[in-house]
Amino acid sequence: MSTASCLLSEDQFRCFICQNVFTDPVSTPCGHNFCKTCVTENVCDDVPFQKIAILCGMVLLFILSSQVSRSPPLTEETEGKAKGIMEDIWTFSSAKRCQNLTSGQNRTAVGLLSAAQLEQIFTEVMKKETPRLLIRAELMRAKRYAVDVTLDPDTVHPKLILSDDGKQVSCCNPRGNLPHDPNRFLYFKFVLGEQSFSSGRLYFEVQVKGKTNWTIGVATESVSRTDRVRLIPRSGFWSLTVRNQNEFFGLSSPPVPLSLKSGLEKVGVFVDYEEGLVFFYDVDAAALIFSFTGCFFTERLHPLFGPGHNNDGTNGAPLIITPVSIGPQ
Repeated sequence: MSTASCLLSEDQFRCFICQNVFTDPVSTPCGHNFCKTCVTENVCDDVPFQKIAILCGMVLLFILSSQVSRSPPLTEETEGKAKGIMEDIWTFSSAKRCQNLTSGQNRTAVGLLSAAQLEQIFTEVMKKETPRLLIRAELMRAKRYAVDVTLDPDTVHPKLILSDDGKQVSCCNPRGNLPHDPNRFLYFKFVLGEQSFSSGRLYFEVQVKGKTNWTIGVATESVSRTDRVRLIPRSGFWSLTVRNQNEFFGLSSPPVPLSLKSGLEKVGVFVDYEEGLVFFYDVDAAALIFSFTGCFFTERLHPLFGPGHNNDGTNGAPLIITPVSIGPQ
């Protein structure tokens, strides 16, 4: 089992508290995994656990892989039964049922599964599930750096409308008679967040539900507010934009068209100043939309918001800065 032995390591399934392979694994809101007993006995009894069926399955796979040995080729009938058992492992909805399976049905699985079959099934499942789980874990970690962002009225384009609480921006103000301010955007219909940072990490979320055009990201403090410039990193912009409801672009140089499923409602933006990273997430799907890597920041950064033109009311919904939930999704 060369492949499985490379992918499976006992250290991957050790509880941080007891240092043994997980028993009845659970996940805390911060994204860490422990044995349920270890957490309830050593932390508290009312932690809002989220059962992870797939983790239970991975633990069982590890247990089986350490017991199974090379056996004669499976017949079509036994191979079907073996696959059925493995599918049950990955679809169990509670850690208790996974625990019962490890104690009751593992002997049957071991009897049916050859090492080669187990290796093949494990590889196929991991290829499908690992990227999704890793991105979900990354998003949960990013949420720990959430900041309370409010919109800066001194930078808002005259045609944009801000809510009184500084959490919403929409277009368009028919008057547009805002007082002159050298910090105000006059070409692009943008507004910056009042908060800025020059180190560390930043995360915020924006509701885009009901909108057909918008731009979200971060920008340097010195970006041009009055001239038409390219919205690219070299000009001080790291952003994601949408046109005509379903035309998504990562605004690098050149822009990168993105294929996304319809129905995006909330975007999460994560920035790591020292590492030079800007990530955009579909919050509800826990999926990575686009990323800038290898960035070199030299000045303060601000969150950036562009609600787009009203387009006769079809894009009248506001961009809304929403509270970040760091609990289980």
